Amino acid sequence: MGSIKETLTTPIFKDNPIALQILGICSALAVTSSMQVTLVMCVALTTVVAFSNLGVSLIRKHIPGSIRIIVQMIIIASLVIVVDQVLKAYAYAISKQLSVFVGLIITNCIVMGRAEAFAMKNPPLPSFIDGVGNGLGYSVVLIAVAFFRELFGTGKLLGIDILPVVTEGGWYVPNGLLLLPPSAFFLIGGFIWVLRSFDKKQVEEPDFRIAKHTVAKEGV
Repeated sequence: MGSIKETLTTPIFKDNPIALQILGICSALAVTSSMQVTLVMCVALTTVVAFSNLGVSLIRKHIPGSIRIIVQMIIIASLVIVVDQVLKAYAYAISKQLSVFVGLIITNCIVMGRAEAFAMKNPPLPSFIDGVGNGLGYSVVLIAVAFFRELFGTGKLLGIDILPVVTEGGWYVPNGLLLLPPSAFFLIGGFIWVLRSFDKKQVEEPDFRIAKHTVAKEGV
């Protein structure tokens, strides 16, 4: 276990759950066409990761190994239900836009992964900080994707006109392709390429290498 600062910042810069570990990308496709919806999703997931880590860590010494995954899922599911009900009560329109994706936080690999890999082995405070760090790492990528998709897909950002569109007398022609889910794949791929270009440590070793061509020797 490293320092609190390292625990918080590593998932954001060095070991990003989306850019490096390639986890939690389903929601990156579904909710990033709107910055407002993306921000709510980021807050929801960060809250669930942080408090599920805290809950699992607090009772980690009392969880039988044979049912630890079930206990973790109960804690995570309870938090997701609370978050979902709060959204329905105070941000119903956004809750409708998020649809089932708030509920699917239960199955998000980031949440389950941190509970199992970190919270089960570390004290409550570092576990909570680890959850916040991973939530922020997830949020950074989603916000970046949403920025490009909404800005160049609609000419707006958080409902504010940034690029005047031609239908309203402006000069910008919105790129409708950016509002389609597959565009998020290309944007995330671009971010991964940029990150790994600057940080060679994040470049993975190839699983295998093709052998050089050799000329077969003739039999004697």
